[in-house]
Amino acid sequence: MARSQTASRWTLLLSLVVLIACIVVPGLAVKHENFKTCEQSGFCKRNRALADNASAQGASWSSPYELDPATIHFKDGQLTGMLIKTTATNEKIRLPLTVSFLESGAARVLVDEEKRMKGDIEVRHGSKVNKKRYDEAEKWVVVGGLEISKSATLNAQTKTGFTNILYGPNDNFQAIIRHAPFEVDFQRDGETHVQVNHQGLLNMEHWRPKVEGQEGESEEDESTWWEETFGGNTDSKPRGPESVGLDVTFPGYTHVFGIPEHADSLSLRETRGGDGNHENPYRMYNSDVFEYELNSPMTLYGSIPFMQAHRKGSTVGVFWLNAAETWVDIVKKAGSSNPLSMSAHSKKDTQTHWFSEAGRIDLFVFLGPTPQDISKTYGQLTGYTQLPQHFAIAYHQCRWNYVTDEDVKEVDAKFDKYQIPYDVIWLDLEYTDDRKYFTWDPLTFPNPKGMQEKLDESERKLVVLIDPHIKNKDNFYVSQELTSKGLAVLNKDGEIYDGWCWPGSSNWVDCFNPAALPWWNSLHKYDKFKGSMPNLFIWNDMNEPSVFNGPETTMPKDNMHYGDWEHRDVHNVNGITLVNATYQAMLERKKGEVRRPFILTRSYYAGAQRMSAMWTGDNQATWDHLAISLPMVLNNGIAGFPFAGADVGGFFHNPDKELLSRWYQAGIWYPFFRAHAHIDTRRREPYLISEPHRTIISQAIRLRYQLLPAWYTAFHEASVNGTPIVYPQYYLFPDDEQGFTIDDQLYLGKTGLLAKPVVKENTFTTDIYIADDEKYYDYFDFTVYQGAGQRHTVPAPEDKVPLLMQGGHIIPRRDRPRRSSALMKWDPYTFVITLNKDGEADGSIYVDDGETFEYERGAYIHRQFHFRDSTLTSENLGIKGAKTAEYLKTMAGVTVERVIVVDPPTEWKDKSSVTVIEDGAKAGSTASLEYYEQQDGKAAYAVVKSPNVSIGKTWRIEF
Repeated sequence: MARSQTASRWTLLLSLVVLIACIVVPGLAVKHENFKTCEQSGFCKRNRALADNASAQGASWSSPYELDPATIHFKDGQLTGMLIKTTATNEKIRLPLTVSFLESGAARVLVDEEKRMKGDIEVRHGSKVNKKRYDEAEKWVVVGGLEISKSATLNAQTKTGFTNILYGPNDNFQAIIRHAPFEVDFQRDGETHVQVNHQGLLNMEHWRPKVEGQEGESEEDESTWWEETFGGNTDSKPRGPESVGLDVTFPGYTHVFGIPEHADSLSLRETRGGDGNHENPYRMYNSDVFEYELNSPMTLYGSIPFMQAHRKGSTVGVFWLNAAETWVDIVKKAGSSNPLSMSAHSKKDTQTHWFSEAGRIDLFVFLGPTPQDISKTYGQLTGYTQLPQHFAIAYHQCRWNYVTDEDVKEVDAKFDKYQIPYDVIWLDLEYTDDRKYFTWDPLTFPNPKGMQEKLDESERKLVVLIDPHIKNKDNFYVSQELTSKGLAVLNKDGEIYDGWCWPGSSNWVDCFNPAALPWWNSLHKYDKFKGSMPNLFIWNDMNEPSVFNGPETTMPKDNMHYGDWEHRDVHNVNGITLVNATYQAMLERKKGEVRRPFILTRSYYAGAQRMSAMWTGDNQATWDHLAISLPMVLNNGIAGFPFAGADVGGFFHNPDKELLSRWYQAGIWYPFFRAHAHIDTRRREPYLISEPHRTIISQAIRLRYQLLPAWYTAFHEASVNGTPIVYPQYYLFPDDEQGFTIDDQLYLGKTGLLAKPVVKENTFTTDIYIADDEKYYDYFDFTVYQGAGQRHTVPAPEDKVPLLMQGGHIIPRRDRPRRSSALMKWDPYTFVITLNKDGEADGSIYVDDGETFEYERGAYIHRQFHFRDSTLTSENLGIKGAKTAEYLKTMAGVTVERVIVVDPPTEWKDKSSVTVIEDGAKAGSTASLEYYEQQDGKAAYAVVKSPNVSIGKTWRIEF
């Protein structure tokens, strides 16, 4: 009893401290002292020193790694051999090498350490830690694309001292492997695009015993080899120094993109100082960074170590599969004189230097040549983004916290009263009973079922917070089961790790343990998570993991996970193991009811796109944070995780009405569209904002709902080929060099919709860059903009989202406003056709039930539309399956109610009708055609009313 009261007092005290901190700290910036710089990270400092030493020696520097030619073996698309590292004392370290050439066209370079593979090492402090280098990241990340190419062959033209492999489509890729010093040049069409160890920075800190009394006798800095202290915590390092590093050079490439998550520009900056550059490398170590700073290489909540390099006519990429803390240096230098590069394009070479604290070297190389090729090949490897339930792409309303179930119902009713659509309302931490997950506060949420039933009347959903830290309390069944079943993370001494998070004293579920999955699954069942219903979904927050009293606000690196892996080995994939467990739990909460899960995660790694959405974390209500959200979302998209967004309005502080309105106008272009706010901010639901801003915000939300058919089609496209959902400029126009650094405007999939949100105060016009010489039309009044390679000034009054439509597209939308997207399910469609210079246009639409996996059995509609020779046609792109006929029958009454043709031929002025022919009928019907002339630079348009063709059938409309 005394222990329980003491724990309660400590929990109350912690809550007060956290609350006071939340009130006081928002005026401050990020606490840099809580997070390491490279200079404060032993392995980062050592790998940078190696690079400095190599640079100082210049041409006389030679990498101490050689590939023993006697060990090289090539068979069935895979090369193996033994790398030999020669130390300063002439010790020979054996490092098995495997280079695999994959059917996808990717290549994989894998280097391990023989002694650790064999377990032929000793660990310190009596630790039970696994002696191997961590080799299980692939299990969490890779889902396909590893088929070895049987057509890869040895090149008969290989010179002495080299081994050359031909691979890829039509053998137009080549890997030139130099034996001594070891280096690999990857070529496409005879030109080098990626160089591995060209700078000679390959580094595998091999195992060596700690000899007491000999510290400091070597020329190397050993001060952080055996233990390291930061922020009052000492890391025991039972395996000693074990970092890995490698340089990757992109000859002739000035721009590199990717490696999220950072609050920085789309085109990544140099990291070795200089005007406009960073002083530190880009860091990837998933962390709870309170009030993060902008234009910074500091780590944030997620990590995807995937980088694209782009230049005119070519895109290539690399993926560094390592789950430990990782840093990436970027330097851009004058073009290489390397004769193997054969680069006529070379303005600069981008030299990147990757290093991780532990694990193996496991590098994938992608040779493109287009951004779409890179996305598809990388997606085959780590999985394409999930096709979410339809509600998930609509508007989400959240704050920390809606305080009672009656509060939730009142918010729901107010949205209806003011005719503002929304689909999801969220509950943050405070819905729980004493911060125990899978419970409800009995005083403030006494009737959770009634609350969810009320939401369900409008087919709306509820999302609740479930974090990986479990309140350490004797009478809490989840805590009892976690510990009694042995499913918790352990400390370095093999005891259950206890740290502090929102509930106070907490333990963490170890989702690396296979036994944790069925247990976590059981917690989400209706009989365990009492009061939850089918319209409830999950938010996994704080899963970096965030530990308030831990080093760098996370777990000690020498904590232990299932398989005797240290936390240092698995840190960056820790978050997605929880997401994976939650995804499996939400698939079938009741036997026989399988639906697509919706999960939001804060921490992520490559592969998380298969299971969840993400957001950019605890941003601030400032114009700069609004502006940086666009490149952050774009970068996440090209890194394979496009279901991304930022807290609309800013999490911290109180936005003024102009900022809030402009943020909604930007937020409707995030694939994940959610408003969120801190517990101490003023309430800012859209209906509470005074006019005219309430109407401005409402109009923006309604525009998102109007375009949901286009959004869902873009999500489908991403789910089958890995493309982003919103495209950066370079992705759509890869040969236009002026667009490579543009990251403040975006395209919605392949729709031709070009948005340029206003992200500066008191701004009422904006400049939109147009790359091509097609006509672009203002979405609202059809004003024409044309001129390639130019910026065009577009009006942007407070009530307008700057939005253009590129000529040559057919855009699907739904024009009838409803309370939620599910209530639009049977509504008719409108098609907007913007004709290109040749009087033609194309588009597509994808539709399914938006809820189940029945689309995998053919229950979907996928149509291609063409406008040619004054005829609009609808053609089937779908593949017939067991459920196709049944689904088409349910959708038979869903029709096209209107077709708008922008910039039609002038001879249409004299037409009053069109001919409509459905399903090959010999005789057609007619529909009315109205032609509207416009002045002052606005294009004419024509409207076909009530063609009433079925969305799922083959038809044509003849003008």
